[in-house]
Amino acid sequence: MRIAHIALWTLELDDAAQFWQRYFDATIGDAYHSKNRPGFISRFVRLPAAGGEIELMTGPWLHPETPAERIGWDHIAISLGSAEAVDVLAARCRADDCLKSGPRMTGDGFYEAVIVMPDGTPVEITA
Repeated sequence: MRIAHIALWTLELDDAAQFWQRYFDATIGDAYHSKNRPGFISRFVRLPAAGGEIELMTGPWLHPETPAERIGWDHIAISLGSAEAVDVLAARCRADDCLKSGPRMTGDGFYEAVIVMPDGTPVEITA
């Protein structure tokens, strides 16, 4: 199995596509305009050699404060391979003021911490 794609809401679809192309040498797909959800537009970003894609999505209902469909993905979880690696990265992020919640064992059995990107998008780091 592999991740086929992740989806990212954005207010500026073309600017987001250009970002991925400029900094990650991504190939950008054509814009898709939904006939079922008027105003919904998406473009796929294909990263070279990464094996997955990012779907950039926008719509006229999207606002930074909209809780259900907000800018950015809800989160992505990155497995670091061990609890020690989670602890080390969490400490580094605490020092850099980007640790949202410290390492812990979750109710569903994951050892994880949550860090945040500069825009506030959460990233889970797991053992």
